[in-house]
Amino acid sequence: MSKIDKIEELQQLLKQDYKNIEARRQLAVILIDCGFNEEALKHLLFITKTLNNDSSIYYNLGIVYEKLKNFPKAAQAYKKAIELSPQELDAVYNLGLVYIELQKYDDAIQCFEQVLDSDNNDSNSYFNLGLSYFKKQDYAKAINCFQRTIDLNDEDIYAHFYIANIMKELGETNGAKEQFEKVLELSPDYSWAYYNLAVIYYEEGEIGLAIENLQKTIECNPVDIEAYKILSQILFKEGYYDEAMDTISNALNTCGENGDIYYFSAQINKQQGYYEEYKENLNNALKNRQTLSIPMKIIQNELNKVK
Repeated sequence: MSKIDKIEELQQLLKQDYKNIEARRQLAVILIDCGFNEEALKHLLFITKTLNNDSSIYYNLGIVYEKLKNFPKAAQAYKKAIELSPQELDAVYNLGLVYIELQKYDDAIQCFEQVLDSDNNDSNSYFNLGLSYFKKQDYAKAINCFQRTIDLNDEDIYAHFYIANIMKELGETNGAKEQFEKVLELSPDYSWAYYNLAVIYYEEGEIGLAIENLQKTIECNPVDIEAYKILSQILFKEGYYDEAMDTISNALNTCGENGDIYYFSAQINKQQGYYEEYKENLNNALKNRQTLSIPMKIIQNELNKVK
């Protein structure tokens, strides 16, 4: 029987007896599984009015609220599930995830440590413990937790990625590059790894490698407007005007109009002596002020000089 057929069957049972708690419970779980979270919420709340001592109901209620991005309500539901069944570590783990969303990182740390007290080989708990420390900018503890994650599961690309970012932040560029390369070994289409490698290579003066990794970023994520911006600026500075304009044209075609992109285009036009195009693109930049990071006063001053 398909899930849709099962939903219809359970709905028929509830039409015959709306107090059928077991049918309503089963229906709520299937609705969650199918993504019908609002409908599942109604059934779970109905059940809690008559059955308020079942931890699984509150656990599922927490899942629904979490899916609906109502994190305060999710936290309340998970805490009630834990109160009714303290050994329910799934609820403790999920509560930790909710605390991260609520930026209550110390509370999240307590949750994941509680899970790890019971299962010291839970790589997911180590990862989220690391993430909590990362959010607190306690990078030493974060790296230890991410490394423990990798020790248990070397294919966790996100643990490698966070270690790489911390190393990059701390100036340990060789280690960062190794970790980003490991990410790409595990997931060759992970565009953010290419992007971060490009930034490191550019800062090290490896312009060719920076360009290569930005091109790979765009290949993997054609709507990464920041990669287009940086790539076009690097190509412009290196004197590759045609390649820079091609990059800008691709950005506008793929991502839509963008104030910064139009401004970069104007600068290339100016350098090449194409003053009509220069003025046109400065005006286009002003028309797209919502995506413009350059002060409008600067652009207006440039326009006044060429009129």
